[in-house]
Amino acid sequence: MTDTLDDDLTSSDFDDDFEPFDVEGAPELPAERYLDRELSWLAFNQRVLELAEDPRQPVLERANFLAIFASNLDEFFMVRVAGLKRRIVTGLAVPTNVGRSPSDVLEDISRQAHELQDRHAAAYQDLVKPALAEAGIRVVSWDELGEAERGHLRGFFAEQIFPVLMPLAVDPAHPFPYISGLSLNLAVRVRNSRTGREEFARVKVPQMLPRFVQVSPDETVDDARYIALEELIANHLGDLFPGMEILDHHIFRVTRNEDVEIEEDETENLIKALEKELLRRRFGPPIRLEITDDMDELTLGLLVRELDISAQDVYRLPAPLDLGGLFDLSRIDRPDLHYPTQVPTTNAQLLPGEPNQRADIFRAIARKDVLLHHPYESFATSVQAFLEQAAADPDVLAIKQTLYRTSGDSPIVEALIDAAEAGKQVLALVEIKARFDEAANITWARKLEKAGVHVVYGLVGLKTHCKLALVIRQEKGQLRHYSHVGTGNYNPKTSRIYEDLGLLTADDQVGKDLTRLFNELSGYAIEKKFKRLLVAPLHLRKGLLKLIAVETRNAKAGKPSGIRIKVNSMVDEAIIDALYRASNAGVPVEVWVRGICSLRPGIPGLSENITVRSILGRYLEHSRVFSFANDGDPQVYIGSADMMHRNLDRRVEALVRLVDPDHLDEVAGFFDLALDERTSSWWLDGDGTWTRHSVDEAGHPLDDLQNRLMQRTAHRTRPGNRR
Repeated sequence: MTDTLDDDLTSSDFDDDFEPFDVEGAPELPAERYLDRELSWLAFNQRVLELAEDPRQPVLERANFLAIFASNLDEFFMVRVAGLKRRIVTGLAVPTNVGRSPSDVLEDISRQAHELQDRHAAAYQDLVKPALAEAGIRVVSWDELGEAERGHLRGFFAEQIFPVLMPLAVDPAHPFPYISGLSLNLAVRVRNSRTGREEFARVKVPQMLPRFVQVSPDETVDDARYIALEELIANHLGDLFPGMEILDHHIFRVTRNEDVEIEEDETENLIKALEKELLRRRFGPPIRLEITDDMDELTLGLLVRELDISAQDVYRLPAPLDLGGLFDLSRIDRPDLHYPTQVPTTNAQLLPGEPNQRADIFRAIARKDVLLHHPYESFATSVQAFLEQAAADPDVLAIKQTLYRTSGDSPIVEALIDAAEAGKQVLALVEIKARFDEAANITWARKLEKAGVHVVYGLVGLKTHCKLALVIRQEKGQLRHYSHVGTGNYNPKTSRIYEDLGLLTADDQVGKDLTRLFNELSGYAIEKKFKRLLVAPLHLRKGLLKLIAVETRNAKAGKPSGIRIKVNSMVDEAIIDALYRASNAGVPVEVWVRGICSLRPGIPGLSENITVRSILGRYLEHSRVFSFANDGDPQVYIGSADMMHRNLDRRVEALVRLVDPDHLDEVAGFFDLALDERTSSWWLDGDGTWTRHSVDEAGHPLDDLQNRLMQRTAHRTRPGNRR
């Protein structure tokens, strides 16, 4: 299937009347052909936990994986569980993707989440904590300390902690306080020594203080002891309640519904509406109560009653709660306990001609398309350098860019501001509804507007999730387009830990496609006919279904066929059904997914030609790649879209087709290495079970994909220096 890249912009390879399958002639697919998406997400987080349990991982990285697991689970409850509960309460309890009621799924979630949180706590207590101690990082209790250490900590508490604590009494004059989401709290029972009356109080553990306090400043990072902040506070409750007898104390933590809902078409000012919603988010209903396993029934009864939470939503765990606090410990400067340092290289095509020269990004892109692979290749010397050079170049007339998530000190935003202040036309499409980054994006949107950047917020009802940048440059009296289409955010910080792909191109057709797409995004509708792009919501699903249909027909005709897909999530039923039909036609289908997968591989008569793999490691696999054999003329796309309803139906997404033969070979090699049985990965079975394959039959570790790719990228040479 070959595109004709002519100048007729009204035509498209993906016609409106295209019917991807003769569904009537195809055998009916079984009803129970999907895996539950929520349970699949919990299985993904279990894979994260398995990395924390793995003794072959450096111990501080294991602590980091424990913290990632905790953070992931928090977000799962705040968004997914909260959504299911909201549907039940509002009476909109439509069946899930597998046809079950939300209440039934909630029961399964509760059971598995309880099991996983117990396993998570055991991984810390029995595996990671002892391994940390063996390496000289000891988390100790107050009882383990001598009088000298206690004296030092008493002084530290008095000077650094006590002034910021706010004990809140609960009695007829003081109603039960609001417990903010994800805050760590002490439930304290005290007795008035004069009246003998027992009272309840709550002390919030300050979130701005380090979660683990070093016991002595004289200890080095090679041999140091740490005590949890809440335990330090608990052993100084007498200072908070002088004259009262401390009877008991317990730790608890509440998770609340923090998903944001905005009715965009009912408000003229989206930013103000979102700011109000963010304020409301702080007061969302409780959906999970975590308590320490020593909490008495009296205290628990009070919390359950005041928070109006069910017994199913109570998680009784050993201390410490909130192992997300291990992020603090995982940052300890012990290189011997972390992954070996890996320094991104500059893409060989973007290297300057001489070592002391400055790279000319435009000249390099004009010479040949550049395929970037982060974090193996530097974001700073590629995408960031591209935009910074554009901002400073007097021949650049305009810059247009989407911003979904970016860092707080973003050089990308600064480059756009510099360009606007230099008199260039600058358009920034800021997605202020990026979940949990809304407040930061509002701040940057206002800063951009003040600098003279044309800021727009996308289309009503659609999140703008695509990763696009377009530079218009005047060269010899003519305008030339320089484009970047990526799979990841314009965020220099996350680019160091997120695996992503990006295309830098001077191809005129890509430039025209992006010009029209940006014009539509700042206007009133989405254009659905493009030459080298597949754009959601009106075009992308249909385009992918056509590409899958071509493979299905080729297999039936005895022609070479094959589908390889790499995504974060594989949930969309129409795409999954198309892959099932392709499998039944004999198409080999290889799916590489990081997180959720509702597809059931290896089922006879349904998916025996489909395999599903998952790879997790030091970098977060984030790129999305779609590769189709196409009878020897490979069609390969990269972009921002996962195979989920929200990406295909409710977001602006964009995939760009790769055409350079070197890039097609590179992507093929990328898949070959990842899917090789000698590469460490998880394999999905048809019943939803993920099995880790990390050692060979002799017990030797299998290849680590990310290490191999870093080594391979580091050994690439400057184009002109190849021999």
